[in-house]
Amino acid sequence: MQQINQQKEAKIHLNVTRIIHSPTLSTVLMVEDILRKQDGPVSLEGLKRALPKKIMDQSLRIILAYLENKGSILIGLKGISWIANDNPKFLQMIKKAKVIEV
Repeated sequence: MQQINQQKEAKIHLNVTRIIHSPTLSTVLMVEDILRKQDGPVSLEGLKRALPKKIMDQSLRIILAYLENKGSILIGLKGISWIANDNPKFLQMIKKAKVIEV
């Protein structure tokens, strides 16, 4: 069962070995904005449809790999989800929180 899940994840995960075209900052910000506004996981095709302009598939995969490495998104079997929380109240609450060691 675990091997099947790994195979499915391998199809979803990004293989960027040889970069032909690098995305621009405006494209990265555009993808971030779309993912941030989604209510739940979105598929790669759903993300492409939601973008206001077409971008190269390799550029999109590079952006997604960057965002995943940065910890802003999670790529799973159901799709791509925005997981970064940059709400000022949340960040303030974390700063005030006490650490409990077990």
